[in-house]
Amino acid sequence: MTTTAETQTRLAVLDGAVTAAEADVLVVGLLATEEDPVLAAGAEEVDAAFSGELAALLALGGATGKLEEVVRLPGRGAVAAPVVVGVGLGKEPTSDDVRRAAGAVARALGGTARIVSTLGAVDPAAAAEGTLLGAYRFTAFKGDPTAGKGPIGVVEFAPGDADVIAHASTVAEAVLAARDLINTPPNALYPETFAARARELGEAAGLEVEVLDDDALLAGGYGGIMGVGQGSSRKPRLVRLRWSGGSAPVKKVALVGKGITFDTGGISIKPAAGMDHMTSDMSGAAAVIATTVAAARLQLPVAVTATVPMAENMPSDTAYRPGDVLTMYGGKTVEVLNTDAEGRLILADAMVRAAEDEPDYLVETSTLTGAQMVALGTRTAGIMGSEEFRDRVAALGRAVGEDAWAMPLPPHLRPELDSRIADLANVTGNRFGGMLAAGIFLREFVAKDLPWAHVDIAGPSFNTGGAWGYTPKGGTGVPVRTLVALLEDVAANG
Repeated sequence: MTTTAETQTRLAVLDGAVTAAEADVLVVGLLATEEDPVLAAGAEEVDAAFSGELAALLALGGATGKLEEVVRLPGRGAVAAPVVVGVGLGKEPTSDDVRRAAGAVARALGGTARIVSTLGAVDPAAAAEGTLLGAYRFTAFKGDPTAGKGPIGVVEFAPGDADVIAHASTVAEAVLAARDLINTPPNALYPETFAARARELGEAAGLEVEVLDDDALLAGGYGGIMGVGQGSSRKPRLVRLRWSGGSAPVKKVALVGKGITFDTGGISIKPAAGMDHMTSDMSGAAAVIATTVAAARLQLPVAVTATVPMAENMPSDTAYRPGDVLTMYGGKTVEVLNTDAEGRLILADAMVRAAEDEPDYLVETSTLTGAQMVALGTRTAGIMGSEEFRDRVAALGRAVGEDAWAMPLPPHLRPELDSRIADLANVTGNRFGGMLAAGIFLREFVAKDLPWAHVDIAGPSFNTGGAWGYTPKGGTGVPVRTLVALLEDVAANG
């Protein structure tokens, strides 16, 4: 079975002139104007090789500079590469525009052995990230992983800041690791194998790893995880990964991610249409595992502990039922009104456990509610929690190109979670404000005065449409880049 790591594009810094590089393709950026496109920074040497006519020649080929537009031009012997590609950056490109343009080029040039890019002169970190994210292919279950557009071999950037490119590569590789986990089918990735994969990734990065099996979960009183997982022959797990933060960590951050390896809805079974997408219901877990590994690889001075509950939600004669009451880790009781609202049950156990480490911040992320997509669409995560910290997380998400929007937790919705027989119910009695009600449910399991954020990624974590920019079809790896940015922000500002 071929892994993405074995077929992943490599990045390097070019030693020498871009015009003389023995590459298959030379990439330049184009800016859109009211008239013809103009060349972006970094293309000056290439333009000189074309006697100052490169932008005009690309325009003759149809180039306008529109974001993500890719236009090819024969090298004509003016440069060593046989093909020059112009990619549109838009009018006033942001970092994410550069990231998207680099990703569009990488998708268009699949199978190319060697590429030289000048996009690093515009924004080296964004160009590096976008290239690796756009070049991603999940080939683990293909008989011939090089069929069709194979992977790009190596992309070299013009001489510049090698450290910036190396850092961006580490972040991008964390996203790719999350994508691999998300895209692995549920007959291959279930709680036991998911936990084993998390252990493998964690130990390779030097993390402390702890795995609780179903016996340990039962003995420990993890009623939410055990309740959701009891209907499957593949028993649940709880994985804990810890990065120490080095010799002098600034703060402690707890990360929690939902790890439902497949969600049928249980007894409250889902419709058949689109149920195959529920292989992605562990995207939050994949993100926090990959982020914790990245923290170690980047040697961030922040202590990070990931607490990851893993379960498969199946209907069977042992499955939990609507009407059951579960005793959660920590002692609160929850009446189950809908077994398809299972994510919040396993997360509640994990959040209480995470808070026992006395972190300074807690961030939980999950594909929690279809209501997130109704409210915000498929590309914008909903962020809830402590207002100041919530806004901080949302702003960082937008800054790295993972769109996020702060959402409220209205007090008037809390009484709708009251239960006749337990401390609270797992859903309200109506369909309005479902994303917010789920956040309010989770708030019941957050330690007092602990700054926290809930990141609902039901839409952004899995792309069911066509690829765009650096975003492939399938698992996206959202919100890994947001979480890494948060850890770096905590390291810098506390």
